Amino acid sequence: MTDVLRRGRASLAFSFFTQGATFALLVTRIPAIQDRYGVSDALLPVFLAAVPILAGVGSVTTEQLVKRIRPSRLLRWSQPVVMLALLGVGSGGVMAELAVALAAFGLAVGALDASMNMLGVSLQRTYGRSIMLSFHAAYSLGGILGASLAWVGAHWHLALWVSYLPVVAVLLPAALVGSRWYVDGDPAPVEEEAAGGGAGGVVFKVLLPLCLVMTFAYIGDSTVSNWSAKYLKDVLGSSEQLATVPYNVYMVTTLVGRGIGDFGVRRFGAVPVVRLGAVVAAAGFAVVAGAPGAWVGMVGFTLLGLGLCVLVPQTFAAAGRLFPGASDAAIARLNIFNYVGFLIGSPLVGALGDAWSYRGAMLVPMVLVLVTLVYARSFAAGSDRYGGGHERPRTADVGRGSNGL
Repeated sequence: MTDVLRRGRASLAFSFFTQGATFALLVTRIPAIQDRYGVSDALLPVFLAAVPILAGVGSVTTEQLVKRIRPSRLLRWSQPVVMLALLGVGSGGVMAELAVALAAFGLAVGALDASMNMLGVSLQRTYGRSIMLSFHAAYSLGGILGASLAWVGAHWHLALWVSYLPVVAVLLPAALVGSRWYVDGDPAPVEEEAAGGGAGGVVFKVLLPLCLVMTFAYIGDSTVSNWSAKYLKDVLGSSEQLATVPYNVYMVTTLVGRGIGDFGVRRFGAVPVVRLGAVVAAAGFAVVAGAPGAWVGMVGFTLLGLGLCVLVPQTFAAAGRLFPGASDAAIARLNIFNYVGFLIGSPLVGALGDAWSYRGAMLVPMVLVLVTLVYARSFAAGSDRYGGGHERPRTADVGRGSNGL
């Protein structure tokens, strides 16, 4: 591998890391944001729903923009907007300013998520082996850092802008410098387009199974992020302090699973890894639903992190293999279902918990995750070139750097 590719991989991993930290700083301080702006409990869901909706709009817009602008440029300028919007959330004083900052955050994060994964998929194609999980591992690491810094801010009762400013001041210029080495992959050769069925552009009917898997994965993820603390405290009778642990455990096991996941894909192929991830995640939900106490529940959330962590990165990678000649468009459309799952997951579990029981509600994402097994063959599009010992490295295709390399 050339130095261009190594720098491109490292700079993109740092972008994923930065976004993980930024997003965690926002979502883990929602109660403080609510208090700062005086947002009522009735109005808060509107603000929270607006972010993923606008992110979906940003992702759709990105599909059109990449026809004229390289994904590396979109990522280079959308990431600073996301971080500045976070700072705006922390420094505003009236509700209108919060609305503007969250709107900018949502639109920019849609473009950022789409362009990051576009670059990840094209770089994986150039490498000729699975590396996609390593990028999402960097995101998980950033999320752990962001959540830890948010805990420090809450513990010391720091103003939001005081918590956010040092992070933005460090990560924003570092991300801009790193963006000089982003690598835009070259288009797939004609024979790959024919193998993947992508020569005529994205066929949504073909992409649909991956869209469903993405939705189900994020329903599971949002269930953990939004309901794990409440479930442990109210259902399993833990202390308030212990109730904060499951999400951290989930993030750590997500990092571990993604850190080693690429090796599993290279050794056994994407299909077995996805199937195993779905089964482990379903087992995690089953353990959580049937847990007699908090510590058993913690085991369930640990399994969830190990299982769910492989699904999203491999879904993006599979879209790139399905449509090698139109991977940017496929990823932009697929990315929308990230936000669909996020929008559905939390209200679904909450409604079922109130109408039925929270234990029963945990069985619904369990079943949805198991549906992934039905669509697992979609992850073997082409010849499963990036896993299972069937890699065909493209050493001649080294990509082109976003700074002209």
